[in-house]
Amino acid sequence: MTENETNTKPPHTGKRRSTFSGKLGYVLAVAGSAVGLGNIWRFPYLAAKYGGGIFLLTYLILMLTFGYALIVSETALGRMTKRSPVGAFQAFGKKLPFKLGGWVNAVIPMLIVPYYSVIGGWVTKYLFEYLRGSTEALAQDDYFTGFISDGFSAELWFLLFSFIVVAVLFAGVKHGVERVSKVMMPLLVILAVFVAGYSMTRPGALEGVRYFLIPNFDNFSWMTVVAAMGQMFYSLSIAMGILYTYGSYMKKEVDIEQSTKQVEVFDTAIAMLAGLMIIPAVFAFSGGNPDTLQAGPSLMFITIPKVFASMGFGTGAGIIFFLLVLLAALTSAISLAESGVSTFEDQFGFSRHKATVLMGVIMVLFGSASALGFGVLDFVQVIGMSILDFFDFLTNSLMMPLAALATCLLVTRVAGLNKIMEEVEQSSGFKRKKMYCFFMKYLAPVCIVIILLSSVANVFGWITM
Repeated sequence: MTENETNTKPPHTGKRRSTFSGKLGYVLAVAGSAVGLGNIWRFPYLAAKYGGGIFLLTYLILMLTFGYALIVSETALGRMTKRSPVGAFQAFGKKLPFKLGGWVNAVIPMLIVPYYSVIGGWVTKYLFEYLRGSTEALAQDDYFTGFISDGFSAELWFLLFSFIVVAVLFAGVKHGVERVSKVMMPLLVILAVFVAGYSMTRPGALEGVRYFLIPNFDNFSWMTVVAAMGQMFYSLSIAMGILYTYGSYMKKEVDIEQSTKQVEVFDTAIAMLAGLMIIPAVFAFSGGNPDTLQAGPSLMFITIPKVFASMGFGTGAGIIFFLLVLLAALTSAISLAESGVSTFEDQFGFSRHKATVLMGVIMVLFGSASALGFGVLDFVQVIGMSILDFFDFLTNSLMMPLAALATCLLVTRVAGLNKIMEEVEQSSGFKRKKMYCFFMKYLAPVCIVIILLSSVANVFGWITM
């Protein structure tokens, strides 16, 4: 098979493939997958840890160049082949490297969504407790640890969150995934603007706003670049199979470049709003204490509840904040699970009902292990990590960089850049064509290898991030 030939026949199931109704449905669905827990808590604490404004500037540059190139590539390959990741790779060849490249991309979301749903369950629990008025109890030092150590409670809330995700998947692409995204994403933006506005008006919060928005080059280091590159994978749903899947649902007349630009804008806006929600509030609460600002994942479940408890409007703020986070978690979890459902439909000829049931079973099995890993199964450690942390390391530090590298090689060495450009130009011009080719040919593979090596080195303590 030459680099300009690809088997773009529909998958062997013979069924008509689901599609989004148009560009808005696609953009909101992809934005929904991109805007998740990684934006709401991971972005702010990394920004705080790696220099505030200089981290934000570095992230924006990488997102508009490196991130853009990978989004366009995965979306175009999905639309070109009308297949989810495995089928998209195999459309260019049936040898082992093509199978491995496709399956790495396909398996990642299947492994992420179970433990992601565990965290979604934690968010659901906190929203419920704020609705009950338990603001003071949630601010106690040992509340979060006690909750996740209680196997029954953690499992119950995980299963509730998973049930919501699976229910949306049963409704299908147009009536489930797209419809939910069209409602949740605008609501999420409105809530984010409200919470950010409230956060920035707290006494002492203005220093946090300056720290987050104004670059200070004295805070720049090589690890700022590495951390920003890693965050970009989280934020833009790159190397998770999602963009292949959603690209395969995209109609040929939809403008890929314009849609990608809108996803970039949406994702950046939410990431910045998340920073303006959390960093000024924590700054005001802690006086800019670096240890508090860099608290990592515990920022959401331990530090932020303390901030809310110190406010006169703490219960209301907690309800709005955790409702926002729940919406973000749901849209991302739905996208991750949808990628798995699409793979089962394409590769094994399953009906959507059967594929959704199988995805639900995988979520319950792996998710239950993660949910119980801090209590009943806390004796299970994998290379010194809890079950949830190990799945996070496996997918984000190892598999995602490998999946992105496989996409780069597929585009540059097999399909050919011309093939991708032809796909994009079917529906529009390609204004950033030269930049796209430069990054895919030269910079993207180097950046991906750096992410892979630095992430592994960090986990094993060889470097400190």
